[in-house]
Amino acid sequence: MHKRFGKNDAVFLGILLGLCLLVFLGYRVFLRTKGSRIVITKNGEVYGTYSLEKEQTIEIKDKDGTVTNTLIIKDQKADMESADCPDRLCVKQKAISHENENIVCLPNKVVVTVVDGDASDFDAIAQ
Repeated sequence: MHKRFGKNDAVFLGILLGLCLLVFLGYRVFLRTKGSRIVITKNGEVYGTYSLEKEQTIEIKDKDGTVTNTLIIKDQKADMESADCPDRLCVKQKAISHENENIVCLPNKVVVTVVDGDASDFDAIAQ
């Protein structure tokens, strides 16, 4: 009777998995680009765009003017310092500085995304 899964199959899968891991780690280490600004959205609308070069504290407010989140930009990294949501998971996330990294506060509907300063805000130009 013919075996369905043998020793050679396990070796092949191990090598394939190892190659995938090397490609992933290579991308994470060598191809990540530093962003130059952050875009903050609240309730799906752009709240503001800020440079990572300038150290500042940004208070993100709701419609009533109450501060819901406080974001700090320091050492070219953005970090959520405080939030009034119950779980405070956004505060526990690491500081971000590379392109396409995010900090998300679901209860307050706040998303902070690092973008490249040279990238256009538009995907295409309509004629």
